[in-house]
Amino acid sequence: MSTKKIPLRMCIACRELKEKRAMLRVVKDTDGKIFIDFSSKASGRGAYICDNPECIKKLKKQRLLNKVFSCAVDDGVYSQIEEEYFGSK
Repeated sequence: MSTKKIPLRMCIACRELKEKRAMLRVVKDTDGKIFIDFSSKASGRGAYICDNPECIKKLKKQRLLNKVFSCAVDDGVYSQIEEEYFGSK
């Protein structure tokens, strides 16, 4: 009997550990483009955030992607992530 280990990831906003499948992945690719990776298969540096409106708002308010990706992230990127998230709901 094998028990498959469930991959866990920490939300960059609320710092809770949750199942990888239940979270959104934000990726910074090799060109420096930052976007939500709905497929979870895009190459690049990934950061995870809860599929939760409060965490998405906190992401923008505290500019968390700047810290995670160690670079200046344009306000437009945060707005685009909000639009994609709230538009897909």
